[in-house]
Amino acid sequence: MVETYTFNLKNKSILITGGGRGIGKGIALALGSCGAKVGVTYTGSSESSKRNAEAVCAEIETLGGRGLPIAMDVGSEEQIEAGIKTLVAEFGGLDGVVNNAGIVIDQLAMRFKAEDFDKLMDVNLKGAFLVAKHALRPLTKSDSPAMVFISSVVGQMGNAGQVPYASTKAALIGMTKSLAKEMAPRKLRVNCVAPGFIATEMTDSLTAEQKDKILSGVPLADLGRPEDIAAATLFLLSPLSRYITGQVLGVNGGLYM
Repeated sequence: MVETYTFNLKNKSILITGGGRGIGKGIALALGSCGAKVGVTYTGSSESSKRNAEAVCAEIETLGGRGLPIAMDVGSEEQIEAGIKTLVAEFGGLDGVVNNAGIVIDQLAMRFKAEDFDKLMDVNLKGAFLVAKHALRPLTKSDSPAMVFISSVVGQMGNAGQVPYASTKAALIGMTKSLAKEMAPRKLRVNCVAPGFIATEMTDSLTAEQKDKILSGVPLADLGRPEDIAAATLFLLSPLSRYITGQVLGVNGGLYM
């Protein structure tokens, strides 16, 4: 049998957390361009977050997909459960999840505040787990379910000034591998993408000297783009990766090998 090598995500129902900007926006738009039905979460208490999600969903519609903005603070289990139920009711099921929502708080370990540590853990780790937990039941009703966690290269190699942040991203890798083993009998594949330095609004504020210092450690000598992370994520959501689970796909220009 000759395979047709496309992502084949048309009409697939996908939830992406934190899809209103940056890497998440790139993934959401890429899903829309493949004809997917995409639920884009936003923090209900933030008007700017809501506007971003609505704008992304409108763009998804122009690309040939369907977009649904969903109020979901990943720090609230009630909102997570309600948001997933809303998506399933609107789209008729759930085929994939991209656990992308996260925050960054950088500081030297000896100066790091306990309350900031708790914030990172609540959003980056606990929030990701709760989204996964409440998505499992509807996902197992799909004929080709998949979940992707967005980690980071610093979760693999560590980074000075990012001890708590890197810890949350490393923990997502452990979560990926454990969940992949737990859900394999239900044919749910769980994988992880670990981006390197990606050109987003955050890197726009860097000076030329700071960018040169970063790129000096990247063999491909360039920043990645959200589209690079989107391509890797779409591959792991699609039937093209049907025999891949529990893996970490590094998209980092060779920064970590």
